[in-house]
Amino acid sequence: MQQMQSQNSFSKGFKDGVPIGLGYLSVSFTFGMMAVSSGLPVWVAVMISMTNLTSAGQFAGLTLITAGAPMFEMALTQLVINLRYALMSLSLSQKLDNGVSTLHRLAIAFGNTDEVFAVASGQKGEVGKRYLYGLICAPFIGWVLGTFIGAAASSFLPETIRSALGIAIYGMFLAIIIPPAKHYRPVLYVILFSVGMSCLFNYVPVLNRVSAGFVIILCAVTASALGAWLFPVEEGGDA
Repeated sequence: MQQMQSQNSFSKGFKDGVPIGLGYLSVSFTFGMMAVSSGLPVWVAVMISMTNLTSAGQFAGLTLITAGAPMFEMALTQLVINLRYALMSLSLSQKLDNGVSTLHRLAIAFGNTDEVFAVASGQKGEVGKRYLYGLICAPFIGWVLGTFIGAAASSFLPETIRSALGIAIYGMFLAIIIPPAKHYRPVLYVILFSVGMSCLFNYVPVLNRVSAGFVIILCAVTASALGAWLFPVEEGGDA
């Protein structure tokens, strides 16, 4: 059987990454706007996006920063939220060709977002470092550029417009969770359970004293564990 040729073209990777970068532009615009509205300078918002590349982690981190949360709480929250990237990187490492050194693997892991992982994993055969650098490049530019535009725009937009645009983040998260919840009932149950837990921590006396970071950790871990226990995926089965 003839072995599949390795995909290792930077231009092909960049072309495949352009749609991801365009999608990131709108999400990171919201992050940049919220960061400046929360009191962070424009350059700090841009630096956060340049060094993180994680939408959920950055939004959660912004909440903790503005609340003055301790470093341990922030680190633990980021660990829980971003733990999936370690699993995705381990999976992607099995698809890399032999010419990708450890140093390049570390650099690729930095830019291995959900969408980058999905596109890279969908390639036929192995993938090389040049293709992956091209694939990461466009999303990175889109994420950082969107953050800068949102942060810069928020610094001179009127308060009424900034408040209206702030709704965009809620619309973004609804757009993420509603489609899978409609097509797969266990996802809906897990979402409803996590929402219920969040409401308890927000309104119930004593529980409402728990800091935002630990609320995120408890809701995420408990809801995912409950979903894995009640709705296990059979080995080799479809989710």
